[in-house]
Amino acid sequence: MLKKRFFKTKDEVEVTFTHETDGSVESVALAGDFTGWEPVAMKRKKKGVWTARHRLPKGAEHQFRYFVEGERWENDHDADGYRPNEHGSDNSVVTT
Repeated sequence: MLKKRFFKTKDEVEVTFTHETDGSVESVALAGDFTGWEPVAMKRKKKGVWTARHRLPKGAEHQFRYFVEGERWENDHDADGYRPNEHGSDNSVVTT
């Protein structure tokens, strides 16, 4: 799930990324073009719910994915869209 907070005086948007998993998952990271595709650990809010906040430039499109348990990539089912990647799958997209 994506939550966007727009600022009147800034050219950026604070995006809260939320990824829900089953309760047995021990780690989730967020990676995207805004992190250089390096996974950044997300915080566990409650069992099975992980969040991360990033400020992104306003008026842009950013690709991202979730890296679960250091083993598998997952998309955000509530993303603004999807774009094919060079690995034969899709990346999630957030539009600011």
